[in-house]
Amino acid sequence: MDATALTLRRWATFVARAGALSAAALTVHTAVNLRVIRQPRDEPIVIHERVSILLPARDEAHRITTTLQSLLAQEGLPNLEILILDDGSTDGTGDVIRQVVGSDPRVTIIEGPDDLPPAGWLGKSWACHRLAQQATGSVLVFVDADVHFRPWAVASTIQEMRRGDLELISPYPRQIAVTTAERLVQPLVTWSWMTALPMRMTERGHYPSMAAAVGQFLVVDTRAYRISGGHRAAADMILEDVGVLRAVKRAGFRGAPADGSAISRCRMYDGWQEMYDGYTKSVWSIFTPAAASYGLVAVMTLTYVAPPIFALVGPGRQARIWGGVGYSAGVLSRYLVAKRTGERALPDALAQPVSIAVAASLLLASLQRHRAGTLTWRGRPLP
Repeated sequence: MDATALTLRRWATFVARAGALSAAALTVHTAVNLRVIRQPRDEPIVIHERVSILLPARDEAHRITTTLQSLLAQEGLPNLEILILDDGSTDGTGDVIRQVVGSDPRVTIIEGPDDLPPAGWLGKSWACHRLAQQATGSVLVFVDADVHFRPWAVASTIQEMRRGDLELISPYPRQIAVTTAERLVQPLVTWSWMTALPMRMTERGHYPSMAAAVGQFLVVDTRAYRISGGHRAAADMILEDVGVLRAVKRAGFRGAPADGSAISRCRMYDGWQEMYDGYTKSVWSIFTPAAASYGLVAVMTLTYVAPPIFALVGPGRQARIWGGVGYSAGVLSRYLVAKRTGERALPDALAQPVSIAVAASLLLASLQRHRAGTLTWRGRPLP
């Protein structure tokens, strides 16, 4: 073997080993998180506090009915109000809301004009802020119009927040994935933070960088929300849910994500185009500056995409062995999370390298769209 071939083999083995060890370490971390992550259960519990469920809706006529029905059916909340903002919908969302809720005295419908939010605000943050301003509960429950909740979902989540001495808890619903594109990408929504965040440190610490939350289901103590600035502190953030949690942490309060798969489910996007539009509008903002995003893509590729390539075509036995170890570790991590959350585990977990590659491409596309200034959502421009 000549010197060039030997050097190539050594470098391949080094890269494959680095990727495999990274994937294995993250898989161990995932297993630890799965043991300690909070998971509200669909079990009877009565919350005597005043609870405000806040639902912003813009052009959601085709899917809001199930969400409304599940909110009206919440148990264990004797002192409940539901505030719904029809945020300038043009598809008859308001009519659907009124038809479903009828004359239920717990529900207040707020009509919003179809115009741009005030300067410095994005639409979702402005809608949530308006709802919070009118809420009278000691607990605010922000939900999206495409989530279905089990009967004890809200009550059990509030109990978990209070029992854990938290001021904010955000249970991630079970992500429903139907098409091939959805099955590749959607499981990463929960898997990503279960793999990357040290959960106990995330819960107890006040570091804004350790924040994962989802606007689909976000529960926050009203006092902490108002002191921290709430959605005003995240007025211009595309990921306003993460912004609210960061503000809560900066104010000295505690908050964390949770596993909400037992109490809620959500089909976030319907097919590739809707998913592409949804992710590329926002994922650029997760890691800033842009250099951090490019660094993330490099790490994702090294850890989850490179090992299976080396396993198949690596130059030398050692590179192929390490590649196989790395691929197996990545699959196992995805499998463990899917089994916990009730999502499809096999054969989908076997496609983890493809899933990571697609996610990386969405991040790069999001960065490009952001630089080009072509981002929009629901007919409104984004920065």
